[in-house]
Amino acid sequence: MDHHRTTRRVRAIVRRHGPTAQIWRRRVAFLGGAIVVGVVAFGFAEAADWAARRFTSLEKTWWWLPLLLTPAGFALFAWATRRFAPDATGSGIPQVMAATRDPDDAMTSLTSAKTVVLKLVLTIGAVLVGASTGREGPTVQVAAAIMGYAHRLARVPIRASVFIAGGAAGVAAAFNTPLAGVAFAIEELAAAYEQRMAVLVMAAVLIAGMTSLGIAGDYVYFGAMRDTLPLRQAILAAPVAGVVGGLAGGLFARLMLAAGGSDWRPLTAVRRHKLLFAAACGLVVAVLGVTTGLTWGTGYDAARSAITNGAIPWWYAPAKFATTLATAIAGIPGGIFAPSLSVGAGVGDLVRPMFLTAPGGTIVLLGMVAYFTGVVRAPLTAVIIIAETTASRGLMLPLLAAALIADFTAQIVSKERLYHGLSLRFGTTQVQHESDQSGNGSVPRA
Repeated sequence: MDHHRTTRRVRAIVRRHGPTAQIWRRRVAFLGGAIVVGVVAFGFAEAADWAARRFTSLEKTWWWLPLLLTPAGFALFAWATRRFAPDATGSGIPQVMAATRDPDDAMTSLTSAKTVVLKLVLTIGAVLVGASTGREGPTVQVAAAIMGYAHRLARVPIRASVFIAGGAAGVAAAFNTPLAGVAFAIEELAAAYEQRMAVLVMAAVLIAGMTSLGIAGDYVYFGAMRDTLPLRQAILAAPVAGVVGGLAGGLFARLMLAAGGSDWRPLTAVRRHKLLFAAACGLVVAVLGVTTGLTWGTGYDAARSAITNGAIPWWYAPAKFATTLATAIAGIPGGIFAPSLSVGAGVGDLVRPMFLTAPGGTIVLLGMVAYFTGVVRAPLTAVIIIAETTASRGLMLPLLAAALIADFTAQIVSKERLYHGLSLRFGTTQVQHESDQSGNGSVPRA
């Protein structure tokens, strides 16, 4: 009798804590999924960079080609998104936030294989036609889906923490910034954050970042910034950059939210012609791109130039603002992370003449962190992204001050956080209903 009782106890312990126990399957799913995220993020980055180089080559050979290619591409990708994967529209971060509210249903819609595959393909296509977009937001949605499928393969229940870990790992791999991934998980996805899963989330972020780093090599996204900002100058520069960047970023968020949710009659009428609207947005991007020659794509080169030597024109910030907004509301897949950082660099460059005795690159970084915070309202994530992508850890305090001031200032312009507001427009029932309609609806939701 005692022998049988002992045997049952041993079997129970093995089921709960052995190598086939759910806790171990969950750990394997988290860590294995993180490795796949790192590999996919690297491949996605390489493909997007190839598309950007290809577009640049075409644009330099035939300057007029984008006037035809970009509007047509926007219309085509908007149609393909609405027809085949309406949840692939826009950034991808709002979809992940929405997925945390209903993890099981999300695997059939917001983070389904069909959605994320088309997200990858159409985002690369958007870059190929010159859209002012980035790959970082889409990487977050793709990474969340990968983590979900890793858990499904391991036969582990999918909870909100799965998508949080995937999204955070995507941020880490996209920017080569593990700390930013952790901050993103806590700050941007905090509503669904599970404290007891914190270690696994951080492990997933670290492994995804290390995997991407191991493949791509050690690099600093925008190049290293060695300058520092003396306290006397920081006390003045951080508030000015924070206010200007916060107002501009808040305005972008408000306009983007209004584009999809406003009841203003002229805007409602425009929404009924979705493909024409997308083509019109593409035409705006094309005209500004052909006119300026600087507003195509992510804006990475312009941002780096502003940081290193300030060689960008004064009109860059408003022009890049306009092309990024036009791309974001067109209903095509693509992120706003990198373009927003580029707009922020332009904002910082506008503020720079007010502080001629300060190192110019430091003021640009304050503008970047302030504008980015104004858009996404995640000051800690913004500070860490800027610090890690420029190796400017000596500027942490001025960056944090500018970000906090920008966060407060942006609330004056847009009370609703951008990603939170966009996430409320996603849901399996709503998406299915909208995809079944052919006549009316709203501008795509991110």
